[in-house]
Amino acid sequence: MGTLTDCSRQTAKILAVCVCLASFLLVTYPAAAQDSSQLTITGTVVSYTGQTLLVKDEGNRYKLFVFDRNTVKPGALTSGSSVRVTSTQTEDPEVRLAVLVTQEEPGAAPGPATTAQPDVVPVPLLSTQRAIEREARKFHVGVQGGIALNPELVDIGIHAKFGPFFSRNLQFRPSIDFAYGEKTKLFALNGDFIYSLSPNRGARRSLYFGAGPQFNFAEQSVSGHGVDFSDFHYSNALNIILGIRFRSGLFTELKTSVYAAPAPILRLMAGYTF
Repeated sequence: MGTLTDCSRQTAKILAVCVCLASFLLVTYPAAAQDSSQLTITGTVVSYTGQTLLVKDEGNRYKLFVFDRNTVKPGALTSGSSVRVTSTQTEDPEVRLAVLVTQEEPGAAPGPATTAQPDVVPVPLLSTQRAIEREARKFHVGVQGGIALNPELVDIGIHAKFGPFFSRNLQFRPSIDFAYGEKTKLFALNGDFIYSLSPNRGARRSLYFGAGPQFNFAEQSVSGHGVDFSDFHYSNALNIILGIRFRSGLFTELKTSVYAAPAPILRLMAGYTF
């Protein structure tokens, strides 16, 4: 009876931690509501890629635009060409979502937009553009670390990220974890699929959730020292993930594993994806 009571208390504590952290992630997640009113500007192209458009407007101000699947745009634009961009505001004041991009006829733009002076783009805007371009890559690698509960372990690992697949929000993120505690050593392989709730490409931060199989090799010993892989025992589990990803590459997440014993059933992780 005592063992059952202790187990129930521990489970209740873990569930309370899960609820608190999930609430924190949801509260700190930025509101998805954004200004839907459209604004049209005319200017010259500073740079143009598959994900972003940087324009210098008629007042020599630099504007950064991102695209989504509904954006209507030319197949190619050259630096210095004149464009007209209709856009809406995203949750980031520095970035707008392009709705329609059209190339103007040569000479249609006013004189200030065709100045031959070199472009001096503000550094923060360039950093934002590079972060958006990096996020759009199909392959990433990264590192993560944190703590595991029940049993209590220190967890470190590496991961890769592939995609998106089928949808711009769905990615495959395999990872390898090694966790070490007083009585337990764990080597885990994870095959998680991550779905981002980002309202648009390049959002400063976005909530995501995921799930996938976990393959564990665990060893539990009171007196053992070092790591002897011959003593590891295999088990598997199902990961369920909730997290927040930042445009810089940082992320923090809560991962719970179903049917994981003797592996930990809860992990609090933070990491960086390059």
